[in-house]
Amino acid sequence: MMARERVWDAGPTELRGTGRSHDPPGGQRSLLLSRGGRVGAAPGGRGRVQRRGRSCQRRDAPGRGLGWDPVGAMELLSALSLGELALSFSRVPLFPVFDLSYFIVSILYLKYEPGAVELSRHHPMASWLCAMLHCFGSYILADLLLGEPVIDYFSNNSSILLASAVWYLIFFCPLDLFYKCVCFLPVKLIFVAMKEVVRVRKIAVGIHHAHHHYHHGWFVMIATGWVKGSGVTLMSNLEQLLRGVWKPETNEILHMSFPTKASLYGAILFTLQQTRWLPVSKASLIFIFTMFMVSCKVFLTATHSHSSPFDVLEAYVCPVLFGSASGGDHHHNNHGGSQGGSGPGSPHSPLPAKSKEELSEGSRKKKTKKAD
Repeated sequence: MMARERVWDAGPTELRGTGRSHDPPGGQRSLLLSRGGRVGAAPGGRGRVQRRGRSCQRRDAPGRGLGWDPVGAMELLSALSLGELALSFSRVPLFPVFDLSYFIVSILYLKYEPGAVELSRHHPMASWLCAMLHCFGSYILADLLLGEPVIDYFSNNSSILLASAVWYLIFFCPLDLFYKCVCFLPVKLIFVAMKEVVRVRKIAVGIHHAHHHYHHGWFVMIATGWVKGSGVTLMSNLEQLLRGVWKPETNEILHMSFPTKASLYGAILFTLQQTRWLPVSKASLIFIFTMFMVSCKVFLTATHSHSSPFDVLEAYVCPVLFGSASGGDHHHNNHGGSQGGSGPGSPHSPLPAKSKEELSEGSRKKKTKKAD
């Protein structure tokens, strides 16, 4: 039988749950309060007995009337700690949702290239090979660096079929419905953000793979992580050759875009973490760097900007480390002008040295005639 407690009313001051076994002084009537939650009142109607336990609240406790539970708040904060959140984030599988977003954005960039649509109509096999390079070029370069079969990743049938389906829908869907849907800016921003999640994960996996082969090869790890994150951008000239285009001046190493620079800096950070020079867990670094990449890339895509967040830092650091580029260009232009470089029709070209000599020679002849 459930035990009962005696609780009494002592006038204006309430005594809740004292648990005493004797009646109070003064002959006041005692009340029995069971743990089942029944509440009784004194004959005089003074005072109120509340149920004991967690649901029993003191009137003078701060924040009790607002539903504030300090214990629950601390449990929530501990559950949402950065370490556990980063660990859970790093364990999220990429296939098929994130990989699908990666394929969509990569093949979208292929369709943006001049002549890509005409190529898909006249030479669909070449267009398909270009699409596969856009989707799996990073794996091919990484395998080439580590001396592994470059065609090894094409044994993953699920990814190849998924990327091929995306390529077909983007280029050959009736009325371009699929292309119009994925190009809708809010939808495209979601895909871009998910692609950056895949990019950062590929950098981390590539460096871990390179560290397995070369434990002390820092440059090998950085190079492998860089090509894993940069993707087909470092193979842009090869991809252009498949489309019948040759533009050596568009080399990505000469004109690095933001993803290429960010992949290089991220590869350096993950290499430092892998070699224990950066005191942070890999899961936390993946989470922080992913948030940085997602924020920057989504902002650049939404504003249609081709700039880089690193431009401001590079504008101060590069002249100190490598000298000013403007001075070198001016010196080069002066030498080019002395050799008859740019024509007189150019608005910013200096006056050729030959014309200056002709003018000075003409002025000397005029002076000679006057003297005669």
